[in-house]
Amino acid sequence: MKQLLIATNNKGKVIELQDLLKDLEVELITPADINLNLDVEEDGRDYAENAAKKAIAFARASGLISLADDSGLEVDALDGAPGLYSARYHPKPGANDADRRAYMLENLQGKPQPWAAHFHATIAVAIPGGDVQIVDGSCYGVITPEERGDNGFGYDPIFLFPELNKTMAELGMEEKNRLSHRAKAVMNAIPILQRIFGL
Repeated sequence: MKQLLIATNNKGKVIELQDLLKDLEVELITPADINLNLDVEEDGRDYAENAAKKAIAFARASGLISLADDSGLEVDALDGAPGLYSARYHPKPGANDADRRAYMLENLQGKPQPWAAHFHATIAVAIPGGDVQIVDGSCYGVITPEERGDNGFGYDPIFLFPELNKTMAELGMEEKNRLSHRAKAVMNAIPILQRIFGL
């Protein structure tokens, strides 16, 4: 069976990517499935560098074709922050998702609403010892001051789609995996994966 490694230790991302890639006729492998414990430092200058760095490291360590993503939330009123540093957007070491959301809302106080924002995702597909291919996806909305919804992770409970009046965390998996930045990036990656695997 052809195998694709989902190159992330983030459980929320693993669940989303497994769902997004379920129709691809390959076996989806997680690092946990092969006891691969790899922590790649995300010190690239942009999403593409970070995604490629992760995909290459996991492909080398596993010998498997690997798919990694790097994503971030960019808020216009914060001059595009937290962006590349979305997962590390808090001065306190060991801060969790809830801490980061609270810190963002604190930093938005006094700035005129609506707080326009977009999520960006870059996906890298790496072949062991071979090349890396990069694709992107984005989705647009606003930051809402009250958290809503229990689905998703990260900034999902405060990212609102105004046309649906739902936050990312209020969407079901099927709806999220049609509208999200990661969904759009995966849709762009699927033709590349089909070509690589000869599907």
